[in-house]
Amino acid sequence: MIYILLAIMFVILFVLKSPTIKGKIGEKSVVNKLGRLDNDKYIILNDVTIPKASGGTTQIDHIVVSIYGIFVIETKNYRGWITGNEHDEYWRQTIYKRKERLYNPIRQNFGHVKALEALLDDYADLKFIPIVSFSSRADLKVKVTSEVIYSTQLLKTIRQNQNIVMGIEDVKRIVGKISSANLTNRSTKREHVRDIKKAETVKKNKISNGECPKCGNHLVDRNGKYGKFKGCSNYPKCRFIAN
Repeated sequence: MIYILLAIMFVILFVLKSPTIKGKIGEKSVVNKLGRLDNDKYIILNDVTIPKASGGTTQIDHIVVSIYGIFVIETKNYRGWITGNEHDEYWRQTIYKRKERLYNPIRQNFGHVKALEALLDDYADLKFIPIVSFSSRADLKVKVTSEVIYSTQLLKTIRQNQNIVMGIEDVKRIVGKISSANLTNRSTKREHVRDIKKAETVKKNKISNGECPKCGNHLVDRNGKYGKFKGCSNYPKCRFIAN
């Protein structure tokens, strides 16, 4: 009996350490925080998948449509040091001596905003407020001007926007349009994941062939502050760096 209990405990610990499970726990924590907003002024949509104007789909963790604007929130549940700059393609996660890279979440969230702009193109002058929210497990050491915050600062960051830009009826209509476009079935979610993997494979193939995946020019060897690296020959018009 004791061996069965140990086996169950091992499985539970293994599952809880899964990045996917940790991510879901982090998103649930944000959902709970957003639930404290005044529902007469804010309407929350979680885990929204909508089509992109360029084809494919994009998944948005949280959208808060309010009389103050539309908050587009990307949540990250990483731990360790998170380093990077506003315009870097990739940021870096450092845990002791282990380093991993992550796609710049500011860029990621910019794509979400563009998809929403295309979906809501019949509304003029909508105010979008993109926010990247990291859990307190991370130690942010990023150099940015965009809103990159800890999840503990999320409500304060949202509430500091107090200029009314639309009425609650407009808020409800926008929520209805986003909800109608939300692709909720599992096959669509799987297709979204396949699209991401396919795009990453295409990008890697171009880099291995010495082609800049951003603009199509050649990649060349360059010398930088931290040593040699491969960058686009079209610099400074294209600032792509192969990490």
